[in-house]
Amino acid sequence: MQLSNRNVAALVRPADKDDVVIWDDDLPGFGVRLRGNKKTYLVQYRVGIQQRRESLGDVRKVKLEDARKAARHRFAKVELNIDPRAERDWARAKAAAARLTLGVVAERYLDAKKAALRPSTYREAKRYFIVHWRSLRDRPLDAIRRADIAACLQELIKARGPIAASRARVNLSALFSWAMKEGLCDANPVIATNDPEAGKRPRERVLSEAELAIIWKACQDDDFGRIVKLLILTGCRRREIGELKWSELDFDRGTMTIAGGRTKNHRALTLTLPQVAIDLLRSISRRDGNANVFGGGAPGFTTWSYATNLLNARIVAAEGKPLADWTLHDLRRSAATHMAEEIGVQPHIIEAILNHVSGHKRGVAGIYNQASYRGEIATALLRWSEHLTAIIAGRKSKVVSLRSA
Repeated sequence: MQLSNRNVAALVRPADKDDVVIWDDDLPGFGVRLRGNKKTYLVQYRVGIQQRRESLGDVRKVKLEDARKAARHRFAKVELNIDPRAERDWARAKAAAARLTLGVVAERYLDAKKAALRPSTYREAKRYFIVHWRSLRDRPLDAIRRADIAACLQELIKARGPIAASRARVNLSALFSWAMKEGLCDANPVIATNDPEAGKRPRERVLSEAELAIIWKACQDDDFGRIVKLLILTGCRRREIGELKWSELDFDRGTMTIAGGRTKNHRALTLTLPQVAIDLLRSISRRDGNANVFGGGAPGFTTWSYATNLLNARIVAAEGKPLADWTLHDLRRSAATHMAEEIGVQPHIIEAILNHVSGHKRGVAGIYNQASYRGEIATALLRWSEHLTAIIAGRKSKVVSLRSA
């Protein structure tokens, strides 16, 4: 049939057929398909040994001359050995990739990892993708190049320092590795970039007992002051105390049990606290509806930098000069060092207090040695608190080293 606007409009599907094509005499391979109550323009062509059919749209919505033009366009491509469907699939894939920006993939990555990450780790990762990598968030994932990341890292080093830049890099690399396994990209451009912390020696700062006393005395009777004192008394990590839950405290037994979901190695840590720590925790008023001991919201304590700056300012006011550069994590190293050197706590007990899985607890030894050392931990922390209390009070410690006891 020679198709025209009039006869196309008049076409009716035969009652005895469910699906029929009326081919155009003027343009072979082009026609109108009648299926059910629908009439659509159709093009049919062969690529190699494959015969393909494609709809060109509803006859009520597409003009006959436009459908013919689209059909001729496809026939011309076939003559030039171009597969029209493959070309369109590639265009769709390209459009989809353009919509697959770093911001979009970051949301999918965080959703996939949320259950496996500690809450604090999840929040930090989210902040890195939203804040630190803001300039790349709207960029399609497969359009982000190594040079783009390297340039951003240099800006991060200037604005936020090498530690923050390095951690942002680690999180971005983890995202790309995950995206590769999900088929969202083909390579991880972060791998060959420079690590801002490469070549830097790990911190070895151990505060002296006099410095610990200065910090203790500069602490106020507020959340941060109590957190810092607990860090000195227990050697815990700052987030382990900053995000402490009331449910993790048992005042009757005098214990603090940090849930495995909040520790670095995902192993629960139970410490029998000395009386000074128990008294400090009992002095805190519970906030209605807040499960956290510290901080006013769900994440627990968050204003670390601000509070540390205020503490250092008070130290300067009291001492006339600042302490040598120190961080909250140095308190953990300092507590462990002084427990060993001043009161003779055995290395494996210090490891247990710090919740480290190393030395005597590593590998096969750790499988067979399941001792919790609760009693030894309680004794060590009690002796450390007594020794520390004497130092803070400016008197000689009467705690005898376990090595000479």
